[in-house]
Amino acid sequence: MKKEFAVIGLGRFGGSICQELAEQDMSVLAIDNDVDRVQKFASIASHAVCADTTDEKVLKDLGIRNFDHVIVAIGDDLHASILTTLMLKELGVKKVTAKAQNDYHEKVLLKIGADFVVHPERDMGKRIAHNMVSNNVLDYLELSDEHSIAEIVASQRLDGNSILDLDIRAKFGINIVAIKRKNEILVSPQADEVIQADDILIIIGADTDINRFEKKAL
Repeated sequence: MKKEFAVIGLGRFGGSICQELAEQDMSVLAIDNDVDRVQKFASIASHAVCADTTDEKVLKDLGIRNFDHVIVAIGDDLHASILTTLMLKELGVKKVTAKAQNDYHEKVLLKIGADFVVHPERDMGKRIAHNMVSNNVLDYLELSDEHSIAEIVASQRLDGNSILDLDIRAKFGINIVAIKRKNEILVSPQADEVIQADDILIIIGADTDINRFEKKAL
């Protein structure tokens, strides 16, 4: 059964989510209080409406509580972001993801019931920094303040060694959760799996441990 999403705030972040969901053939309601933005997404989303989501009656009229997941991607208006998130949860929306401007904003959003909080600018900055520092890091995604998941290209130094030989968990405190090899993905690889140069290792662990692994093992 197709999930129904609503995206509130059609700036760069909300707009990209809206576009991606639409491309994945999801049902998407696009909402913004700017007419021009709404018109831009009228042909992309399933429905696009110009509305003030800080008005409880407006949210009720939109049938917002019937959506499986609502993304609050409101830009610089912290008051509107917080009030909208609060009302969504009070109206019974099952899952709310909200964009935070800073750590204080995140604390408030979590306090009022947001299920997930994202920092797109901060997270992207972290990913870009890791990519610039190490040629082996393909992607870097923050899971929490201290833990992340990263895609790292195996170097020649790792070639021919099994996971057991490298003893990565004991030495670095990280886990290899999957290996991408050409068109194949090995999920939860066994200890005797031999790593090949240019394998993409998907690792999870504390940021400090991932950094140690990048510097010492690659």
